[in-house]
Amino acid sequence: MKSLLLLFSFSITQIAFAQLSDKKKQKGVCWVGGREVVTEKEIAALTRCNANWISQTPFAFQRDPYSSKIRTNFSSDRVWWGESDEGISKTTALTRKAGIKTILKPHIWVGKSWPGAIEMKSDTAWQRWFRNYEKFILHYAELAEKNKIELFCIGTELHLTIKKEKEWRDLIYKIRSVYNGKLTYAANFNKEYEEVRFWDALDFIGVQAYFSLTKSKGHSLGELKKGWIDPIKSIDRIHKKFNKPVLFTEIGYRSDTNAGIEPWVWPKENSGAEISDDCQANCYRAFFETVWKQPWMTGVYFWKWYPHGANRNAAIDFTPQGKIAEKVLAENFKN
Repeated sequence: MKSLLLLFSFSITQIAFAQLSDKKKQKGVCWVGGREVVTEKEIAALTRCNANWISQTPFAFQRDPYSSKIRTNFSSDRVWWGESDEGISKTTALTRKAGIKTILKPHIWVGKSWPGAIEMKSDTAWQRWFRNYEKFILHYAELAEKNKIELFCIGTELHLTIKKEKEWRDLIYKIRSVYNGKLTYAANFNKEYEEVRFWDALDFIGVQAYFSLTKSKGHSLGELKKGWIDPIKSIDRIHKKFNKPVLFTEIGYRSDTNAGIEPWVWPKENSGAEISDDCQANCYRAFFETVWKQPWMTGVYFWKWYPHGANRNAAIDFTPQGKIAEKVLAENFKN
């Protein structure tokens, strides 16, 4: 009987992962919710790069990492149209019409810091923070359910909060009570994804995959591919521990000569780099020739895609639009 149960369990697992074939993979970009209203014209430009998913990211605001107050704006008269409830709903409807699905990925903008630094100084403050975060995230879970959005991300890069495992598990339960789609969490590449203990309660392991791939400037494709060896081994261990497929909820590279050294650094902070579309394109190629082939890899979202076109005045921007990387993306998303 035990052998039959093990065989049955193995068969179910194999079937589940067989369904995550190349044709089923989430081939995504991180859609920028801007001021302007989106139409079918902007969606058509996206379909030409063979994407079948987008991530949409509305924001809440926190004054500093130690504040328990979270300020939210849901209406288009207070936020950019693309980040408003109206904009998210309209964009979801337009992309769905074009055969493109959505992950809704709410995010906290932290003043003079980032979400990974959020940490309360007392148990009482933690309780207040989670109450406020719950109001924020449940609003978007309900919006996702209303619009039949296929995938919902319960949090992004909240590294120092994940030690509150009970609070997160309680929150996941409440999210599932109002939302019937699939769930993930977007854990940062800096070992956060290895420390999350509640992956078993979600459907996908989500990674913000800005791994450093090299230490040298103007890197070659071969060098970048070698840089993926250790991250792949690490992610594989987490996948095997929880038996969950993996999503790269974000990955991206600037078009400069330091693109593979510190991918997480914003262009304005990246002094000393030179513009290089080739380096960015090689970073994309290295991903597709290594990580994309892993059996646990079920999707990727490239940062970032401007619906109304990229501003080439910022030539070192992360976007692949109008660059060699866009061709690499389209070729690999086509297969």
